[in-house]
Amino acid sequence: MEPRIRLVAGLGNPGADYAATRHNIGFMVVDQLADSARSTWERSTKWDALTAKVGETLLAKPQSFMNCSGQPLHAIAQFYKIEPNEMLIVFDDFALPLGRIRLRPDGGTGGHNGIESIIVQFGTDKIPRLRVGIGSAPERGATDFVLGKFFEEEKPIVRSTIERAAEAVKHAIDNGVVSAMNQFNKSEE
Repeated sequence: MEPRIRLVAGLGNPGADYAATRHNIGFMVVDQLADSARSTWERSTKWDALTAKVGETLLAKPQSFMNCSGQPLHAIAQFYKIEPNEMLIVFDDFALPLGRIRLRPDGGTGGHNGIESIIVQFGTDKIPRLRVGIGSAPERGATDFVLGKFFEEEKPIVRSTIERAAEAVKHAIDNGVVSAMNQFNKSEE
């Protein structure tokens, strides 16, 4: 039987300077989940993260900056006795076109420093994840691209992608990652 998702972590960077950037789309997705559940974010002194609840599922936004995301998530998982395969990590991916989402039960880092930090902390890549496409970065300037804001003409696609990603997460919580993959990994028409 597939493990239940007990922790959904959106990745991003804390602070107003990063709030609307491509790199923070993971935060945006878990914000959407919290808003739809009328849940409020709380800061704990136990770990460097904001947390909220959707039913029995814990939402988290690490406040440690992207490249150190694994540390607060590991602390939360240890405290609540959450196994890596009971987590779902939501993060940006510039290898996917804007508007595309991809759920996977595990995998490598794909060059993403936030995922790398999590894999290192947990000692496994068997961690479900939802990659959210933010559009292709230029060959040079990938850092500026991911830390940049979405263009005005992209914002309607971004809004619908966040909503769809939140639906995919909710489906994974309710029905499992495999069912969510079957439903949401097909092409968006």
